[in-house]
Amino acid sequence: MFLSELIPLEEALNIINQEKILSITEKIKLDQAYGRVLAEDISALLDSPGFDRSAMDGFAIQAEDTFGFSQENPAHLKIIDRIGAGKKSKFVLKKGEAIKIATGAPIPQGANGVVMEEYTYEKGDDLEVLFSITPGENVSPAGEDFKKGDLLLEHPHQLRPQDVGIISSAGYNELKVFKKPVVGIITTGNELVMDKSKIKEAEVINSNYYTLKSLLESTKTIPLLTHARDDANQVEQQIKKFAKSCDVIITTGGTAISKGDVVVDVVDKIGEVLFHGVSIRPGKPVAFGRVDQKPVFMLSGYPVAAMVQFDILVRAHLLKMQKLAPLPPTVKRKATQKIPSKLGRTDYIRAHAGIENVDPVLSKGSGVIRSMVQSNCYIVIDAEVEGIAAGEECEVLFFDSFVRY
Repeated sequence: MFLSELIPLEEALNIINQEKILSITEKIKLDQAYGRVLAEDISALLDSPGFDRSAMDGFAIQAEDTFGFSQENPAHLKIIDRIGAGKKSKFVLKKGEAIKIATGAPIPQGANGVVMEEYTYEKGDDLEVLFSITPGENVSPAGEDFKKGDLLLEHPHQLRPQDVGIISSAGYNELKVFKKPVVGIITTGNELVMDKSKIKEAEVINSNYYTLKSLLESTKTIPLLTHARDDANQVEQQIKKFAKSCDVIITTGGTAISKGDVVVDVVDKIGEVLFHGVSIRPGKPVAFGRVDQKPVFMLSGYPVAAMVQFDILVRAHLLKMQKLAPLPPTVKRKATQKIPSKLGRTDYIRAHAGIENVDPVLSKGSGVIRSMVQSNCYIVIDAEVEGIAAGEECEVLFFDSFVRY
């Protein structure tokens, strides 16, 4: 029986990590790029800016016209034109002349500086300049941000808002990214219904359906969901269907050794079960296999166990498929009370952590979803550690660190 064949967490992770990961790319429009992972390097297709432009609202002038002048002895210039952003003056600026200019507008021919509007006094077409400026002052030169051919981003890289902005400025309207994996979720169980109006006798709401969908969305994957009764033929048909249309398959329920638990037997029949049972708490009745070369993660039917199993066994695999960065390491916090643990088993204790300390949430049940709601992290107790003493530093993994932008 699998309960006597539990493998260490490290061995389970090694088996999963040996799976060959095929990362497929696709072209997308730039307005869909946020949060996606680049599958190509981005080099500028043009200069940015493409021309010398004003960095301020003010007046384009020849800086030499202000030399030696001051607030007590202002320079007097003649305004010959007024231009806004996106407009270009048709005039060639000469000595003693000024052109009113908006931020971002091209520097007129003949000008070599911009005096800020607040340092001037304007009356009709007459302009008094109260302070002197130097050549190049308040001018953003062409190519100040980047020049054509500059390497701006290297792949793989998960795109942030600023990255999307610079790609746009570089002249792109579409780009190559790694495709989001399609993940088929099969929740199993005769006792599960989708809403409270369907509950009869000992039936319960299928919370795993919604929880797993949300967990997958946090990894930027595309979930396809269905439900199957505890019927081997029905489970087999659905797994075969998803093996054709999905990149990864996840099931919940049917992993323990008891009457009516059929998922592991079905995968063993039509594919291969690589392990069944891992020395972790919660979530030891977890299995992993392969059907038609597609990985199959068989999670517990208990909601908390399924969430923990997903976080420690499934999540990293889905991120690797998209070339996303690995999960962040744990951080240190001091336990506010003694936390018992068993040697040879890796424990993921639901907890709530602050800046310095962490409080375990006192609920051990794998079906108590509220304990996850009251938590913001896991306390991770290694298999070689026999409990945590009150006041002792321990390893903490924040839920927020799992979320991908």
